[in-house]
Amino acid sequence: MKHVHLVIPDLFLPASLAKNVCTGLHLPVLGKLLARGKIRPLQTNSLEACLCEVFAVPYPAIAPLSLLADGIKPGPGYYLRADPVHLRLNRDEMILQTNVSPTKLEAEQLCAYLNDYFVEFGMRFLAAHPQRWYLQLEEDPGLETHSVYQVEGRNSRFYLPKGDAALKWHGVLNEMQMALYGHPLYQAQEARGILPINSVWLWGGGRATSLAKPFVRVHGESELAMTFAKAAGIPFSPSAVEQADSGEILYVWEGLSAALRRGDFHAWRESVVRFEQDGLRPVLELLVQGKIDRIVLDAIQEEGSRRFELTRAMLWKVWLSTRSLNSYALV
Repeated sequence: MKHVHLVIPDLFLPASLAKNVCTGLHLPVLGKLLARGKIRPLQTNSLEACLCEVFAVPYPAIAPLSLLADGIKPGPGYYLRADPVHLRLNRDEMILQTNVSPTKLEAEQLCAYLNDYFVEFGMRFLAAHPQRWYLQLEEDPGLETHSVYQVEGRNSRFYLPKGDAALKWHGVLNEMQMALYGHPLYQAQEARGILPINSVWLWGGGRATSLAKPFVRVHGESELAMTFAKAAGIPFSPSAVEQADSGEILYVWEGLSAALRRGDFHAWRESVVRFEQDGLRPVLELLVQGKIDRIVLDAIQEEGSRRFELTRAMLWKVWLSTRSLNSYALV
């Protein structure tokens, strides 16, 4: 059965925000899918967990496949993403910011410096991409982590690694922060007027594994979806889904999450309108024309994810009137 699988995090807002933020939004295509589609709850509460599930990757082992997508084949060790970030002190909060922009050379210099600094700890830092760094270890440190996407714009102190060795790693993270603060590049970045790197964020740990190939193509506005597609050897395109294939197609839209993390509700509104026009409308046309059998939309939320499944026959349920988006607000 051919279908298009849509994944969109943060489509539904908390009730305290939804009434004002969603007022005046005209979303007839999305409204039709939500009203007439079959609904069921999902257990996944993050995009990372959702993509791991559909690509059959042990959650949360994103680091080794991300490394592979960045052009480096992972070895036999255990890998964590160690993304460069800026931690901004705001009274008693430590807000995580990801809008750092090191050059390739700066990233390599800082990782080499960290390798020298922590040589006795058996750590190896890799700057596979200026904004995506990796930490290779021999053994699993047994940490429970949160992705950098989940923590961006929030108080990082609530999301520090957990586990039996958590206190040890909290100390290691503190040492990393002191080391990066003392590096000459910190002052150089400040002098250039850019946000300096004063920490790394550890997440997505695991060992290299093979990926399933459940889709013939992957589309959308999502760096993470592109990472999974590249690691699995599946064609990726940011363009809309305008033609059907013999297999299933994945379309991921992260624009709402990015806007919500910044607290930019105007951008959130613009993004949901673009999702309707560029993402959902062409897919609905394929369903109406009988070129695909169904649309599956996964609305991923920390507070409770939901799946909406729409077949061609369900389009005729005209007695199910569309509702405003704020009527689906999270309680």
